[in-house]
Amino acid sequence: MPLHPLFTPEHEELRASARALVESEFAPHALDWERDGEFPDWVFKRFGEVGFLGLRYPEEVGGAGGDWGHTIVVAEELARTGSAGVGMALAVQSDMATPPIAKFGTPEQIERYLQPAIRGERIACLGITEPNAGSDVANIETTAVRDGDEWVLNGSKTFITNGVRADFCTLVARTNKGAGYEGFSLFLVDTNLPGWRVSRKLDKVGMRSSDTAEIAIDDVRVPSDALLGEEGKGFYQIMWELQGERLIGAAGSVAGAQLVFDKTLEHAKDRKAFGKPIGSFQANRFAFAEMSTELEAARQLTYDVALEWERGTYPVKRISMVKLFGGQVVNRVMNRCLQLYGGAGYTSDLFIERAWRDARLIRIGGGTDEVMREIVGKAMGL
Repeated sequence: MPLHPLFTPEHEELRASARALVESEFAPHALDWERDGEFPDWVFKRFGEVGFLGLRYPEEVGGAGGDWGHTIVVAEELARTGSAGVGMALAVQSDMATPPIAKFGTPEQIERYLQPAIRGERIACLGITEPNAGSDVANIETTAVRDGDEWVLNGSKTFITNGVRADFCTLVARTNKGAGYEGFSLFLVDTNLPGWRVSRKLDKVGMRSSDTAEIAIDDVRVPSDALLGEEGKGFYQIMWELQGERLIGAAGSVAGAQLVFDKTLEHAKDRKAFGKPIGSFQANRFAFAEMSTELEAARQLTYDVALEWERGTYPVKRISMVKLFGGQVVNRVMNRCLQLYGGAGYTSDLFIERAWRDARLIRIGGGTDEVMREIVGKAMGL
């Protein structure tokens, strides 16, 4: 199959390198990390050492000077870990919490936060979601109030990936209650400051190797230079960030579903019922044909939209389509593949039940299916 225009032979060399690392150093530990409920910090450092945490960042800040194709290749190969929580946590580090620093940060902020994050020496989290504000970012209640040369932060955050162990947080807070969308700002907050507290580590259905925190923020004081970008522009800055989050999340999820599909196809060729392979039954043969078609469509749409962005457009509508369609395809494939494994698929002995649980998050995190439909609908003038 010819390469999609997003990719060059150089991207495929990166794919081979990423695959070798993931399969040799991460995948053997996947089950233990799932049972522990957390993977070790050395994974961040290792990914930073080989340059995979800064693929799209300029070389002058310690990145690799790559493009969306490089980032998507690594996200796809991370699916081979066998524990989607690892890929998600690393993506938060490389493509969610840190892009706003590269785009809006001062040289001092880049040196203090972005560069060590690219090296895997400081772990980042992204503080958006709250108990009363998930996809509705405009409803954020965490506040930041000026007090002399400082800002005082108060509020709470929840469902924060990497939040238990993060060294710093890219935080969204309300700085002017009466200013509407102009009343939000971004801050870089060190998590060892007085008043910052992990109130709970959340127990989740899937993504179990990735720590997820509930954060209490009580009179946390940060200096004036903790403000990231322009005061009052935080809503627009975080909306920009969410586009990359949605695109990279869809790419990794579709890749994970493809791996499950491939394993299930081999199973269907080997597993016999009523004297013949279960894949030979028309109902199952048709199911495989439909799954393969949908996965290919989701993958190609992801690549097309990434290429649009790489070429200088800002395809918000189509990114929302990628996440909506990709998430639905992934979950249909996971459900069907688990069914094809029968009772064995419902046990924890096989990989399929873990992949099935992990996959459900793509339709919620980074904006629900319903929010994606709203974005697409409004973009059509409805």
